[in-house]
Amino acid sequence: MAADERTMFEIFREGDYNRSFHYIFYTDLEEHARDDQISKAAKGENVYTGFLDDETKEAARGVLESIVDELNDMDEDEAGMGKAEIERRLAAYLVENPIDGIPSA
Repeated sequence: MAADERTMFEIFREGDYNRSFHYIFYTDLEEHARDDQISKAAKGENVYTGFLDDETKEAARGVLESIVDELNDMDEDEAGMGKAEIERRLAAYLVENPIDGIPSA
């Protein structure tokens, strides 16, 4: 699969007072919002980063929204989800990192 047929994404938790969870598709960011969105994610806590096949990206978006909603519904102090659980839920959509061929992490 060519690198340009994948979308890089991240699930992260805001680092400020709000501490809510979000996801971002890095390769889909519009030029005018790119710096702000990347900065927001960089200031937060990384939960999971991976790559999705562009052909199944929209279906994966629904799963990502479900994961983020579930995380945000948890008690703030105990909110979290393991890498293995995220990978299980996204298994049908995850593809290898185009740079090193390593599966999403």
